[in-house]
Amino acid sequence: MPYTPGAVLDGLQATLGVVALGAVDSAGVAWYLQTLDGWDSPDVRAEFTDREGDHGAWASPVYLGARPITLGGTIVAPSRALLDQAMDQLRAAASLSGTVLTVWETVPKQATVLRSGKPLMQYTSATVATYSVMVTAEDPRRYGTTLESETTNLPSVTGGLTLPATTPWLLSATVVAGQIDAANEGDFESRPVLSIAGPVVAPQVQVQMPDNTVRLVSYSQDLAAGEVLVIDTDKRTVTINGAVSRRRFLTLPSGWPVLPANSVTSFLFHSTTYNPTATLTATWRSAWQ
Repeated sequence: MPYTPGAVLDGLQATLGVVALGAVDSAGVAWYLQTLDGWDSPDVRAEFTDREGDHGAWASPVYLGARPITLGGTIVAPSRALLDQAMDQLRAAASLSGTVLTVWETVPKQATVLRSGKPLMQYTSATVATYSVMVTAEDPRRYGTTLESETTNLPSVTGGLTLPATTPWLLSATVVAGQIDAANEGDFESRPVLSIAGPVVAPQVQVQMPDNTVRLVSYSQDLAAGEVLVIDTDKRTVTINGAVSRRRFLTLPSGWPVLPANSVTSFLFHSTTYNPTATLTATWRSAWQ
């Protein structure tokens, strides 16, 4: 039977690169998604050493491993030529260099995945084929589809005046805080990217954690106009203008900052010298296990 382009099919819905699984594409090809193994949870890396002369075991730290995912289903096309074209599109979507897999749950989530197994495709008729594609997300987190981004300047003081008199009268000044509040609405920690644009003298970022502890991110060098320092807390890299490593100039006395689950973390931008054009930008996504 003919399918209506753009129609949503019964069952699961996901998008792998540009291929919409669980829907009918513009050529009238129906992409049924019937299995989505591995999306529910990643593997766990842990070791347990038996306690000598006692019950139980000693546990090592527990970490999430990579997330292998298998997508399987059926392709129904109006013609053999369109079926062959669809199969080629799916092979290309399961990229060797990485592509975005989005699963359309109640709260849509995504992961960057790479092909990790041979794409299996089998004709069942001239216009119908089954498929099974295995991909793996190096990062086990499932991220929100919205990339959050906020920018702030250095804090400044406006207003304030002391009137000369026998008893001084003080009009309070207002401090415009250089602050970004980053909300992680997921159930697992997320890792932000901080970008500092010069000119700015030895910038610092105070990270106010939800438990009221503070983590300091301190860069010992000055940034000139046009220079942008990017601090990637997941990759643990520090680069200037996207190329040159500046990791040796960054001090992290309390470790790399993260965004804990179901909470708001604040980033406070500081420098010993005020410059109105210096900016701090934080980008992040909510994250789930």
